[in-house]
Formats: sequence, C-alpha cells, structure tokens
Amino acid sequence: MRQIKQPGPAHADPIQWVEARGESFSFMVEAGEPLLEAVRRGFAARGYESGVLNAAGGALSPFAYVMPALSETPDHAAFYSAVFRPDGISRLSTAAMTFGRRDGEPFFHCHALWQEADGRRNGGHILPEGTIVAESFEVEALGLDGAGFAAEPDAETGFKLFGPVPETARGSAAGARVFALRLRPNRDMAGLLEQFCRDRGIGRARLHGGVGSIIGARFDDGRTVEPFATEMAVRAGRVEPGPGGGLEATLDVALVDYTGGLAEGRLQRGDNPVLMTVELVLEALG
Repeated sequence: MRQIKQPGPAHADPIQWVEARGESFSFMVEAGEPLLEAVRRGFAARGYESGVLNAAGGALSPFAYVMPALSETPDHAAFYSAVFRPDGISRLSTAAMTFGRRDGEPFFHCHALWQEADGRRNGGHILPEGTIVAESFEVEALGLDGAGFAAEPDAETGFKLFGPVPETARGSAAGARVFALRLRPNRDMAGLLEQFCRDRGIGRARLHGGVGSIIGARFDDGRTVEPFATEMAVRAGRVEPGPGGGLEATLDVALVDYTGGLAEGRLQRGDNPVLMTVELVLEALG
C-alpha cells in the first residue's frame, strides 16, 4: 500500500475519536451571508457549536479556494496552492464540511467540487475568509452533543488540523450514538473504519461529513489517480456486513489532485491510505 513520509513521528493510535450523541437535520444557508456565518447560524439554531455537513448543490460568490500542491520545504509532505478567486457565481456539485473552532472562534474545513461561471469544473479547499453565499441552498447536517471538532497543532504532519475533543453534553435533542473521528496518515481509510466498528461491536454504521485527503486514489472499477496529493470529500459512506459476512466499508468520494485532475467514485477497499487527515462522524445503527 502506498505510503508518504510525514515530517514528524507517527501517532501510535491511527484514529483520534470521541463518542457523543448526534442529531441529523437540514437547514438553509442564506444568500448574502458569509458561508462561515451562515453555517454557524444553522448549527446554533438547533443548539450546536460543532458538527459536519454535506451539500449536493449551492452557489457561492465571491468565492475563495486553494488546491492541493507540492510542498516547497521539508516541513510538510504536501501543501496548498496560491488562493484562487474566480469571477462570477461558482455552483457546487458536492461538498463536505467539518464545523468547529479554531483559536477559540468558529471555523470550518470544507472540500468540494464545483463549476465556475466560465464553465470550468474544479475542486479544492474552500476558504472561510472571502466566501459568500450567492443563493440560498439547503445542506444536510449532523450536530454533536458531548464532542466537538477543534483545530490543534499536529506534530506528525506539521499542520494545525481539526480533531474531535470531548465537550460537556448540552442536553440537546441529539439521540443517535455517534463517534467523531479523525483518521491519521498512511492507513487505509476503509480498513480503519471497519476495524473501529469491529472493536466496538458496531454491526452497521453510516458516515456523515467526511473531509480530508488520501494518497492518490484507487477506485473499485479499476480507475486510478496517480498524483499523490489530493483534497477529498466523502459523498456517502456506510460500514455493514459484506457478502462474506465480515464488515465492509463502502465509500463514495469526490476529489481533486494537485495537477487539477478531478475524480469521483467508490473507493477500493484496502488500497486508499490517508495522506494528512480525514474527519468524519460515524453513526452506529441499530
């Protein structure tokens, strides 16, 4: 399996996790608001300060983003491009977001694919600063009670990354048993989720959110992405018994690589290691 050497020592535990309660709901992000504030309002209206969301459409303008890029120094295994600010309205086709706090303030980590006003399809990492909702659109969210995502320095990758942290339960309407997760580098994404569920006796689970990066990509239909640095969004995911009876993760993703190549599809189990991080919420079913 592919491996990328990180600048710092690997963590002994491949998954950072916190068990919590979760509530699934939808809300509208409103036109004219900064995307960060629109998301904060949507979670706050249900009493949450952290969670994850997915969107299958939406319109942004002004819009700021970066793409994955090669690192010019040994301080990181990969890095970000310069900031892009396309003219006109950019229309999302798929997006996943982790919402939490950075330096004590609301913040998000969001990867998406979209079409720009000139017709170009693109993807990358949406910046909270300078991104405005152009037209109101609906998102599917999961709010966390008893856990949250907070950006903290990570010695292995050299980045400040979102990870789950325990928080005081707020007594919200959240009733689902969920686990806020951060998957660490150089382990297969599906394998980590399958083992996590086996270790806790979880027979079926659904994924919410899903923001991060994998080392290139191998899809179950045989397609491959060779450039190693990607920005990935999980479109849908489940862990459930497979044909042989053992747990199998199905992960439908969309990504952009550092050359600008776009890819979408179902990941092959056992051959898609995490590059920097993957954040998501796993909901235990049944």
